[in-house]
Amino acid sequence: MAPKVLISDKLSDAAVQIFRDRGIEVDFMPELGKDKEKLAEIIGDYDGLAIRSATKVTPTILEKATKLKVVGRAGIGTDNIDKEAASKKGVIVMNTPFGNMITTAEHAIAMMFAVARQIPEASASTHAGKWEKSKFMGVELTGKTLGVIGAGNIGGIVCDRARGLKMKVLAYDPFLSEEKAQQMQVEKVELDDLLSRSDFITLHVPATDQTRGMLNREALEKTKKGVRIINCARGGLVDEEALADILKSGHVAGAAFDVFAEEPATENPLFNLPNVVCTPHLGASTTEAQENVALQVADQMANYLLTGAVENALNMPSVTAEEAKVMGPWIKLADHLGSFIGQMTDEPIKAINILYDGYAAEMNLEALNCSLIAGIMKSISPDVNMVSAPLIARERGIQVSTTNQAQSGVFEGYIKVTVVTPERERSIAGTVFSDGKPRFIQIKGINIDAEVGNHMVYTTNEDVPGIIGTLGQTMGAHGVNIANFTLGRSTAHGEAIALLYVDEPVEPFVLDELRKTGMFRQVKALEFDVA
Repeated sequence: MAPKVLISDKLSDAAVQIFRDRGIEVDFMPELGKDKEKLAEIIGDYDGLAIRSATKVTPTILEKATKLKVVGRAGIGTDNIDKEAASKKGVIVMNTPFGNMITTAEHAIAMMFAVARQIPEASASTHAGKWEKSKFMGVELTGKTLGVIGAGNIGGIVCDRARGLKMKVLAYDPFLSEEKAQQMQVEKVELDDLLSRSDFITLHVPATDQTRGMLNREALEKTKKGVRIINCARGGLVDEEALADILKSGHVAGAAFDVFAEEPATENPLFNLPNVVCTPHLGASTTEAQENVALQVADQMANYLLTGAVENALNMPSVTAEEAKVMGPWIKLADHLGSFIGQMTDEPIKAINILYDGYAAEMNLEALNCSLIAGIMKSISPDVNMVSAPLIARERGIQVSTTNQAQSGVFEGYIKVTVVTPERERSIAGTVFSDGKPRFIQIKGINIDAEVGNHMVYTTNEDVPGIIGTLGQTMGAHGVNIANFTLGRSTAHGEAIALLYVDEPVEPFVLDELRKTGMFRQVKALEFDVA
């Protein structure tokens, strides 16, 4: 029987035809995007669901989706899909991360022109029958300095377009290597340097715990007088209330925002301020981008339903069904190893070196590589997936090397990853035990046997008495229950490490208490997805 796909949002005729040409039965019902009761009533008949942003794929919908194998999102954002619930149901969630890059970058450039020349205000004034030529004195872009925060896919395109406008480009991106910056013909700088030197600042980073509010009041006060700030990335990256105050003071000359902390934005501190350009999240709203992502999602879903090929999946590796039965725990291990490295690394990564030993070396190494690299990159880009991660790494100038070897130790197989940065090398190794659970078996060359938990605390210290007591007493004093406790050391009185598997996230002030004891060289809270 042919697979059956439901399209519950607006997709182009060409996208619908892709399914039909591949022999897939299609029901095109875009009105269901806003009718969740009707969607829940009929979703059980379908193998695939193609959506945009209107359809909400909730646990209730997924519970009714007894045949559903894949949800395809025509676009990059998947906030309207409960990915955890989908994973538990065995439903693959795909998106189209590269279909709207140019469109979003072009919108940022257009917003920069608009705020530089006060085009919206001048247009409104002229439409009103006024002729206020002297009121709207603009500035040229040529020769100005543009600060780009986030030099990944979209930010990289903005850098390229800005250089075409004869602007000097500064880039702040902790994961941008010096070599890649040279190739892009931009100057890699620290954030404070970018803030103090830029005539225009544009943001192109995802919304994460590290980036939300990154341009807060303190950061905005460090900017060059007369700067103009553009945000077409994600709402909440800039403290909008603080920016409104600094705009009123005259320190910031203008702003252009396509995204807001709360959307739909019917009220905002930036609204109705002079020389503030606002658009209703139009970054991906071009005919070309909407067509590109529609065609891409149709092609991806058809490939999966007919051949089992997985592309741009957010919750599943690129492996066959047969491989997944054997490789599942090893793919999870690779993700954990990468996640450990990613959470521990703040400086730009130059190289990722992966060693596969014994049994692990006989597996689908491409899938393991993708899982490991995605684990590393997710710390800076939550939307990264196993397909896009290697490409993103290449675009950032990160060299990835893989080595295979026959079994060389007591374990039937293991994976070891070493990350090289300008300052240091950092390594971790792991294996999968017979119970199917991933384990960390070595960190920094120190042997351990650590179970991986959702919430962990990692410390390094000199091997001296009192470490265990201090860790236990501090955690206990604040009601943090330790589920597992693993220690390792290089030599007696040498370097030592500890991994605590705890039942809940540890508050920052608890970690600060450990640091204040002076007994630890490093204290770091870690999070892992062990579902």
